[in-house]
Amino acid sequence: MPKVFGFYKIRARTRLTLTALITLIILVSGALYVQAYNKNKPVYEVPSEKKMAALTFDISWGNKTPMPVIEILKEADVTCTFFLSGPWVKENPEVVQRIKKDGHELASHGYRHINYSTLSKSEIKEEVMKAHKNINEVAGVNANLIRTPNGDYNDHVIEAIHEINYEAIQWSVDSLDWMNPGTATIIERVKKKVHPGAIILMHASDTCKQTTDALPVVIENLKEQGYELVTVSTLLKEMPPENN
Repeated sequence: MPKVFGFYKIRARTRLTLTALITLIILVSGALYVQAYNKNKPVYEVPSEKKMAALTFDISWGNKTPMPVIEILKEADVTCTFFLSGPWVKENPEVVQRIKKDGHELASHGYRHINYSTLSKSEIKEEVMKAHKNINEVAGVNANLIRTPNGDYNDHVIEAIHEINYEAIQWSVDSLDWMNPGTATIIERVKKKVHPGAIILMHASDTCKQTTDALPVVIENLKEQGYELVTVSTLLKEMPPENN
């Protein structure tokens, strides 16, 4: 009986050891998986204790809304990041040059307004580089940030973007101005959802009818909340080393 008892004691210890080992393997594997997965994700926000946030504007079409937005930003002494589609850049060179002159950051919104997850890697790169060429020819800027059309992406989209030395940028605060939900809704959403390191999504395309009415109050509220409004590239400099 003692031998049998000892045998079961050994078996129990073995089971505990195996359980601990399996648990450790699962935890390590999970951590490695998350790290690998995160490499293929765009930037939604920048972990920061500083009250900094980036206002961003997508433009794909129209020439009525951009200039009022630019004037509001100038009046408020705010710089931000504009994500511009390639064809729009070619059609509106004076506006693009004004954006640059006022100290805003020029970034890409791709060429065609299509979902990149439906494309091959080579097609994605072609879309990005066509827009890159347009921005460079009009403004003399080598953009390196892109917000994909519709914010659409998957692993191979992010891989393709990184392979041509671009960074994919999403948002952590959606103003919903693209839905035209009402000026008050846009203002309140940004005020309630902003946080340190936030990237705020707004639009300056003509289909967004309420952006210009909401923007002055959005900026005023952010300043009253103590936020410094910066470009996305400035915000990215606050990224902790382990997140780079």
